[in-house]
Amino acid sequence: MASEAAPPFFAESIVFLAATVVAVPIAKRLGLGSVVGYLAAGAAIGPHGLQLLGSGEDVLHVAELGVVLLLFVIGLELDPQKLWRMKRDIFGLGSAQVMLTGLTLLGVGLISGVSFSTSLVAGFGLALSSTAFALQILQERGQLSSNYGQRAFGILLMQDIAIVPLLAMVAILAPGEGPSTAAQIFREIILVLAAVAAVILTGRYLISPIFLFLAASRAREVMLTAALLVALGSAGIMHTVGLSMALGAFLAGVLLAESSFRHTLEADIEPFRSLLMGLFFVAVGMSLDVYLVMENWVILAVGVLLVMGIKGLFLWGLSRGTGSPNSDAMRIAVTLPQGGEFAFVLFTAAVSNALLDYQTANLLNAIVILTMLLTPVACLALDKLAARAKAKGVENPSIETFEEATPTVLVVGFGRFGMVAAQILTSEGLEITAIDNRPDRIDYARKQGYKVYYGDATRADVLSAAGASKAALIAMCIENDKVMGKAIDLIRKDFPEVLIFCRATDRAHALDLTKRGVDFQIRETFESSVVFGRAALEALGTPLDRIDQIEEDVRHRDEERLAMQLTEGMYAGMDRLHKVTPRKTVSDEHDEPAE
Repeated sequence: MASEAAPPFFAESIVFLAATVVAVPIAKRLGLGSVVGYLAAGAAIGPHGLQLLGSGEDVLHVAELGVVLLLFVIGLELDPQKLWRMKRDIFGLGSAQVMLTGLTLLGVGLISGVSFSTSLVAGFGLALSSTAFALQILQERGQLSSNYGQRAFGILLMQDIAIVPLLAMVAILAPGEGPSTAAQIFREIILVLAAVAAVILTGRYLISPIFLFLAASRAREVMLTAALLVALGSAGIMHTVGLSMALGAFLAGVLLAESSFRHTLEADIEPFRSLLMGLFFVAVGMSLDVYLVMENWVILAVGVLLVMGIKGLFLWGLSRGTGSPNSDAMRIAVTLPQGGEFAFVLFTAAVSNALLDYQTANLLNAIVILTMLLTPVACLALDKLAARAKAKGVENPSIETFEEATPTVLVVGFGRFGMVAAQILTSEGLEITAIDNRPDRIDYARKQGYKVYYGDATRADVLSAAGASKAALIAMCIENDKVMGKAIDLIRKDFPEVLIFCRATDRAHALDLTKRGVDFQIRETFESSVVFGRAALEALGTPLDRIDQIEEDVRHRDEERLAMQLTEGMYAGMDRLHKVTPRKTVSDEHDEPAE
């Protein structure tokens, strides 16, 4: 029986997976990061290497979805208030970096005898850094939340916005292309504003009710589909009017940052984002023409040094001038000196509009890729210098301060018990993050002014997205004993340093939690029952000192019984239930040893 033909892209997928499995671990072992591994894998298997795969451009069209999902996830981590606080970095620092770097590279091109239009496109194209590349480095190093990481992100966001006027500039420099009359320009502006308004209104008023409805179905795959639809749909709306898809996804993420489903969305999309981001960098690596590099190595070496040197110098100087300490300014300078993925878009548009010839565009693309390859090396070199400085007693540039405190307590389950526990914690000024898997409970808690997110406590990715790795304590306030048991085992495995405080539903559950080694557990009815009993005795005329004796004795006997039940079973220590508390006499009190 003849075998059927393999599905489309089956062989290519095998090659891609095999190359990344080999290259990425080696690159990470060398301390260069996974991005360099992906780029090297692409260069090795691409049309200019072993020729196992064809052109990287076809792969790049699909892989660009990874950048879209990355910006969506980053948007989820930024609420609008935080974004507004970053306006100085975005519009001040980011704009200054793009303009100064672009104009300087334009001047270098003109001095070298290159035409004005070519120098203008090349200069501003190379002024853009790689959002995907830099954010991947910051995330791998766990430094995206640091002061310098947030400033770097503000610069990257401005660069993503800058691609819109740069593409318009290409259209203007090529007569006959794009809008030319005032009416056409006005129509384009109206379309852009309408697209932005559509994304904002949809994200603000429609998405949360839809997700509440979908969450009630308890179908995880439907939630995942909806998450991808939101990210890609907003990107598609922006792309339709000529804006960056990544910018559209970022805007949708920001609008959902205060949604109850923020952490679940982030956890669901993360695997797709990681895979597509890897594919994106492989596609970029496939575009590197090794023979072109060898033939023009002098030009490319000078170009790489100029781009990284000029951009790094401006990044350092502007960061220092706007208040960053030297260590942070150095980190920004070595994280963002590379060319960016939007440069490929700009150079391709310039070739289509006859502003760049194919050979020049290839050389510029090679400069971008080589700067990407060298950026992790620069980061590694700075790390070594920082370690050497620390060994000599000098302040370590890698020490980070954080703009906002990380969550102190993660509350899992936000019913009556969880809400009261949260009230105690927030009364001390502690900041909490709370997750629950019941949409009605989340809706009620939000109406009470609490920020509660939809999430499944038995999923490590959801707990991680909610801040379990940074929390000092996790309060398990859920009612389901089995779910709590699974969650505790998961937390002990993936987040071993965190304290676990648990609500026990009954005595058997309390014994189970004790065996699991939780840091604290309490039966939900025990304390309220003690208070109830005290009130009853007081109403019956029992003196307060006698009530205190009874409470102390009951608690002591309960602890004894629990200890016996741990070793002898549930029915051990039953005699402890029916004893009458002995009355303390005056002589008993005098016989007590002095403290």
